Amino acid sequence: MSSAPSELRLAFVGCGRIASYHLDGIETTAARTRVTAAIDPDAGAAKAIADRCGATVYSSLADALQDGDFDAVDIMTPHDLHEQLACQAFAAQKHVLLEKPMAATLDACVRIQQAAGEAGTVFMVAENSQYWPEVVKARELAREGAIGEVMTARAAFQHSLQPFWYPDDSWRYEQSRAGGGIVIDGGAHWIRPLRIWLGEIDSVVAVTERVVDQMQGESLSQALLRFRSGRIATFEALTIDAPLWSGPSWRLTGSSGELVIHDGAEPGVTLVNRQHPEGIRVGEPGGYAASFGPELADFEAAVLDGKAPEAPAEASLGELRTALAIYRSAESGRWESVWE
Repeated sequence: MSSAPSELRLAFVGCGRIASYHLDGIETTAARTRVTAAIDPDAGAAKAIADRCGATVYSSLADALQDGDFDAVDIMTPHDLHEQLACQAFAAQKHVLLEKPMAATLDACVRIQQAAGEAGTVFMVAENSQYWPEVVKARELAREGAIGEVMTARAAFQHSLQPFWYPDDSWRYEQSRAGGGIVIDGGAHWIRPLRIWLGEIDSVVAVTERVVDQMQGESLSQALLRFRSGRIATFEALTIDAPLWSGPSWRLTGSSGELVIHDGAEPGVTLVNRQHPEGIRVGEPGGYAASFGPELADFEAAVLDGKAPEAPAEASLGELRTALAIYRSAESGRWESVWE
């Protein structure tokens, strides 16, 4: 009987900015993972990753599958390439970690899931907000009753155009590549925590607008989200080519208090309740960047130990379906079902 592998050999497919976050997470948290291939048509980007971890550089996944030495792929490319690359990896019997969204259309997601089922390998969608330390802490506190019965929540995804998407991520401006604007992309990180805290979203009513000329998709959205539980939350997404004040990312409000979650320079969770009416910081500060280590460690454990991931791949369809419903509502002016 062969023993289980003790190391996960991983290929990075796409070596842009997000790859650095993933590699940081591996170095800090996923000790049994080794990046052995850095794949990108931009040789400089691939070399920058390879120089950090000793990986072999390839210009395409096809070349790496032919000559490379790896068990799994971590796909971090523009959204329009997700289906092709994931299915190519599954056909080669590789485990797949795929950046969100799974794809920009539901039909493409179905095809990816079918390929994953046929391969029988591990398939996980990388939604790092599932592991965001402040999001996890808020879930724990809410379950412990720190704010009473959870009543509502507010999510605000706001950032200046620079330095986030300019110039390296200019593909995000293109509707055909991204599948939309900021709701389907960065906004997904803000929608997942709402689903973690309040359950599944049932329907939405929303408006969208383009306030950044070079973006073909929306750069502003305001939405009401109605959950199957009957609760209502608000979701705001904005990117603009101007400085913005850093406010709370989320507010989770209950019958006896509130949890306020900050990111940016001073990440953390503030608890406000009858015992702490002025507010008290709870838990250790983490922030967005601290979510990638647990994410990569979860994928590592799924492959090496057979552990079920914190969220199955199909869970990511909740964010995608919510984004698509927001787009339909912006067109119709009506409440739209998320799960139609």
